[in-house]
Amino acid sequence: MRKFTHFFRLMGELKAFAVQNKAWWIVPLVIVLLLYGVLIVSGQAVAPFIYTLF
Repeated sequence: MRKFTHFFRLMGELKAFAVQNKAWWIVPLVIVLLLYGVLIVSGQAVAPFIYTLF
């Protein structure tokens, strides 16, 4: 649970940084990195089951 708290705090700080410095280019960058992270984690969980299909 602490990991989620730290994660949401970090996202809030990144949002505050983007708003304060008008650095809106950082928002899509963070979204893409989060999507890559989700893809990697989900890919590791599914990988052993793919081999049984072939």
